[in-house]
Amino acid sequence: FLYLAGQFCCGFFVILILGNFWFLAVLYLVWLYLDWETPCAGGRRSQWVRSWTVWKYFREYFPIHLIKTSDLNPNHNYLLGFHPHGVLVAGAFGNFCTGPSFKNLFPGLTPYLHIMPIWFGCPFFREYVMSAGMVSASKESVSYVLNNEGGGHASIIVIGGAEESLNAHPGSLTLNILKRKGFIKMALKHGAHLVPVFSFGENELFKQVANPKGSWLRNVQEKMQKIMGFALPLFHARGVFQYSFGLIPYRQPIHTVVGSPIPVKQNLNPTTEEIDDLHALYLQKLRQLFEEHKRNYGIPEHKSLIFE
Repeated sequence: FLYLAGQFCCGFFVILILGNFWFLAVLYLVWLYLDWETPCAGGRRSQWVRSWTVWKYFREYFPIHLIKTSDLNPNHNYLLGFHPHGVLVAGAFGNFCTGPSFKNLFPGLTPYLHIMPIWFGCPFFREYVMSAGMVSASKESVSYVLNNEGGGHASIIVIGGAEESLNAHPGSLTLNILKRKGFIKMALKHGAHLVPVFSFGENELFKQVANPKGSWLRNVQEKMQKIMGFALPLFHARGVFQYSFGLIPYRQPIHTVVGSPIPVKQNLNPTTEEIDDLHALYLQKLRQLFEEHKRNYGIPEHKSLIFE
């Protein structure tokens, strides 16, 4: 989704350069140079863009729902771990970048969805994603958001990252998280409370070509992901007028459940043991959140999360 939109924006920029509007491209490059650090400094959101009517139809298509299980005190800053990545990350975008749901359920909190820094090097596209409330996933960017002294900021990080999208098969409950502890360290350094978030239905939007670990396809995808910084899952879903093949996601409900906060005391120099302990507690709370709500969203009783 982001890849296709980014390609369109880059293509438009090339047209400016090759056409009679090259001077506009030059002006934009100057602006890009001067504005380069903005994605790491809170971005530049636009309530007008976030309120576009098209996002209402986007959310209603699946439909997308945000489920609150506990209050989040706006006097604190929070780091929300979003799971799973899926192919589209529709729940994260629909709930945290569009519409009033988050604001209504968690008044006083401003959500920032962190995405890969590579997208902010794409001409024009960077302006669009920032206007929707997205910022860089770099350490500097996360620190900027969580360093708000008055509280009221919520960093949303898709913990599994691009690598996890290769596991996004219908029914899959495999999360790439065992080796991902950077978000734990950031929460400790800033005293940001941790909140597990599980988006039921995220992996049901597309069918992906079989790519079990060890297969030639998975090996190629993983190598390309390391080189380019983002994964390229081979997926399909439905078309506009037929349901057998296409790139339009299936109409499957998405329920993004926000768990209870895990209090975190600020520790500027956490030890490896302290990071591991908090990471283990986070995994416990994430699994507990999943188990408590899976029956509501069609997950069989015998199914459980798999941590890799």
